[in-house]
Amino acid sequence: MYSEIESWLDNVLNTEIPDDTKGFIFNLYDDGDDNWSMEVVATSRFDENDPDWGCDEIDDFGTRDEPFSWEEQAGWETIQDKCSEIIAEYLSNGEYSGVLKKAEGVGVGFVDGDLEIIYTRD
Repeated sequence: MYSEIESWLDNVLNTEIPDDTKGFIFNLYDDGDDNWSMEVVATSRFDENDPDWGCDEIDDFGTRDEPFSWEEQAGWETIQDKCSEIIAEYLSNGEYSGVLKKAEGVGVGFVDGDLEIIYTRD
């Protein structure tokens, strides 16, 4: 699944990123019947100690209308862990990882759950 997400992210991040971007969030959705989707949003702030930093969204790069979607028989915890690992790998090896690393932080999580911070800029 990494290569599919990598291609999707390359297309998403190959665009102009708002100058006031402080964080990125990969929002996960349980679409029911073993269907899942993911969007990426830029936020105007990042705060490891305030889980609501993700509410300050400034751009979704069209991913709300065209999310990465897949079918997989798994629980939400497994999906979040898998997506966190894939995004962490992209941060290490992805063509546009530098775009994400310019932000203060990157998180992954279900929209109705807790965010897992997978990257913070030193």
